[in-house]
Amino acid sequence: MQVRVRSTTSDEYAGTRGRARRFRRPAVRTVVAATVLTLALAGCTSEGGASRDATPSPTPVSESTTPPTTPLTFGVYGPRDEVAALQGVVENYNSISDNGDVEVRPWRDHDSLVADLESGEDLPDVFMASRDDLAWLQEQELIQPVDELLDERGVDFGDGYSRDALLAFSDDNRLQCMPYGVSPMVIYYNKELIDFAKMIRRGLDAPDLSEGDTRWSFDQFAAAAGFATRPRRQTRGVHVEPTLRSLAPFVYSGDGPLFDDDEQPTSLSLSDDDTRAALERTLELLRDPHLTLTDKQLARATPLQWFKRGRLGMIEGYRSLVPELRTIQGLEFDVMPMPSLDGAATVGEITGLCLSAATASSAQAADFLVHALSTPSVTRVTRTGYLVPANLEVALSDDFLQRGRSPQHSEVFTTSVRSMRLMPLMESYAALEKAVAPRLRELLSVPILDLDALTEATDEASRRVLAPETESESPSPE
Repeated sequence: MQVRVRSTTSDEYAGTRGRARRFRRPAVRTVVAATVLTLALAGCTSEGGASRDATPSPTPVSESTTPPTTPLTFGVYGPRDEVAALQGVVENYNSISDNGDVEVRPWRDHDSLVADLESGEDLPDVFMASRDDLAWLQEQELIQPVDELLDERGVDFGDGYSRDALLAFSDDNRLQCMPYGVSPMVIYYNKELIDFAKMIRRGLDAPDLSEGDTRWSFDQFAAAAGFATRPRRQTRGVHVEPTLRSLAPFVYSGDGPLFDDDEQPTSLSLSDDDTRAALERTLELLRDPHLTLTDKQLARATPLQWFKRGRLGMIEGYRSLVPELRTIQGLEFDVMPMPSLDGAATVGEITGLCLSAATASSAQAADFLVHALSTPSVTRVTRTGYLVPANLEVALSDDFLQRGRSPQHSEVFTTSVRSMRLMPLMESYAALEKAVAPRLRELLSVPILDLDALTEATDEASRRVLAPETESESPSPE
């Protein structure tokens, strides 16, 4: 299968999925995207712009006669509680708007929505999408840019959203979808197995949370894994999945490149000297059979199940894990950022709200989009506990931090957004993961590791997906 990739607009976020289709556009550099986006949205931050505290009512269309309303659909996916909150957002809009005639179309999860769209099901007028879908949505011409429509309605881009979140959904010098959720990968840890204060008293290297220090080094991360491993209680310290997404934060943190090019990659770069150095430091811990889950343990239960049972000290995860972990009686957990080798780095899940290119009324769809993005509407969804809102006012509020409930340090999610890195947008990230999966499993499990040979083999496997045309070229028998 041939997979082509598109340019990324920022190196501050990470995470791709995409679709298996032939597609390539000219690269759009971050500085160009930022400059054009700033110019396009300059009116949003001038005096007289709409306040984030304004009511969520959409701005009416200024016409001499009221146009007839068009029924709209809002495509959403997620856990039941989150979908119910989104349903409440729609009901509120319908009750206060003269144009209110919006219906929710729910999907069980992101993959279910994408599968239906790929099979030809009609696209909702407004719908949730992953940043990973952006290449495919644009290639199929399914969406329309939202910057001008939202600018006309006074949406606060300048102060209300981080520049990085906006750039994550920018391409071709336009804001393609509006960022809605920005959830960085963090480390969840069991507070009973890992007590940083006790570690400090014993002379172990650990972050001092009493001083507000929610950063930690890789050495401190390794010390915590050792502290959580208790043979008598049959507990293990840490588990990291053998995937590109899970290993990427360690590579980036060690100043290693993951791809040979951040905009149009033709190969992974695990054999790069800096990347190998970062992996060598990381694998010393992640391959330790005394500190990590064994193959037998993984055959009996997933890492998340071991964590829920109180038998695993640390796992990687996103904000969406919080409500599920809160239901486990007796489980005390908190979060820390991804550990730092040479600098802070992580990847993340980024969702946005997009407008269908085929909607019968772009104006009415944009009016509803403004309502869905408003602070009261985002607050309603954020209270369910799954969402890290791209809306900065809500992200910094108690509605997100939820003081008095686990995790105690929810601000780790918002501070980690600054360290998020974007991998290139590609149309089949899943194909790439599948191609290199056997090699990555070997990185973490083979008894005797030849790192040079294995990283070169992994890069070779990636080229068969990212640049199959070069792989198929071979010298003639002469």
